[in-house]
Amino acid sequence: MKLAFVTPYPPSQVTLNEYGYHLIKSFTEKKEIEKIYVLTNHLENDEEYSRYELKGIEIVPCWNFDGWSNFLKIRKALKKIKPDAVILNLQFMTFGGNKIPAALGLLTPWMCKILQIPSVVILHNITETVKLDTIGMANSKWKTKLFLRIGEQLTKFILKANVVGVTISQYVEILRTKYKVNNIVLLPHGNFELPVRVYLNEPLTSINLMAFGKFGTYKKVEVMLDATLILEQKYPQYKFIATVAGSDNPNVTGYLNGVKEKYKEMKNVIFNGYIPEEEVAKIFQDSTFIIFPYTTTTGSSGILHQAGSYARACILPKIDDLERVVEEEGYGGAYFITDDAQSMADAVGKLLNDPEERQRIEDQNYAAAKGLPMNELAEWYISHIKSMTAKLN
Repeated sequence: MKLAFVTPYPPSQVTLNEYGYHLIKSFTEKKEIEKIYVLTNHLENDEEYSRYELKGIEIVPCWNFDGWSNFLKIRKALKKIKPDAVILNLQFMTFGGNKIPAALGLLTPWMCKILQIPSVVILHNITETVKLDTIGMANSKWKTKLFLRIGEQLTKFILKANVVGVTISQYVEILRTKYKVNNIVLLPHGNFELPVRVYLNEPLTSINLMAFGKFGTYKKVEVMLDATLILEQKYPQYKFIATVAGSDNPNVTGYLNGVKEKYKEMKNVIFNGYIPEEEVAKIFQDSTFIIFPYTTTTGSSGILHQAGSYARACILPKIDDLERVVEEEGYGGAYFITDDAQSMADAVGKLLNDPEERQRIEDQNYAAAKGLPMNELAEWYISHIKSMTAKLN
């Protein structure tokens, strides 16, 4: 079986690149798979992809982030490759930070149907549950209504895929009810390769609060930095570090530079910039708590699963989607009121004051990360693809 994946892939900095890497890696040892093609975005130097080559895969840069003709370029690549099936790793901003190219790229599942290539989409977010104003997509009521309408039309194109998997149970019901389709399934996020566990040095003396991702829209780090200052005053026996591991969201270029300027007097904050895949493990292992400075969510959280893989406790905002994922998948953490630095500091303090509870959450998260390895998730994909191809023959 020859498979094509349409996905960002490291060292591309496009969102979902790490998920794409780990998902594809889980397929490389499957006996049913003859060849894997990774249809990903162009870099300034495409030769950089060679750092992440895996046995049995061919990386095919064929589209451009913010390009207007991406679905046509992917079509051309698919016609040349002639795969048995396509797996698309998508969220609504996969193909661009600008609205038109982002939207046009999402015609790809429909295009696969026209080519009669069986396709599976894993859709990480849906417009029905995203607060568009907080992610930089709309800043007025009429724009929100317009973009929701456009989102509905794009969702219909995405639903042309043979199977559409979503990672939150609520999404299944929303899509089935609203769009009257029966090709929606609950597709677990899956857990990245489980590393050897590295325990924190006990008793704690240095506390590293780490936020990971692309910042500036619904992920804003000021609340974490303000919470760190509060914690320094309340717990002088600890050394606190705030680590911002990531880069700007494409919609708010320059955001982190503004934060650096605002907090230039703060000595215990580290801005790492983009974290290459090979450095991700150390960033998580050096952390005490994984901070989620979110004001909304855009689907299941890969960072939550990574926190579990590295056995770290999470400090989480009270957001319905995120709480639901945490509960459904067996993770744990301490909660704070969204965008409230004092509440975040109190959540951290709760676990500092109760090390046994912190350790219990670390154990719980590590156990949850064992729940569904991507290696088993790959078997699910292969089974469904076999069923789809059998119907075509």
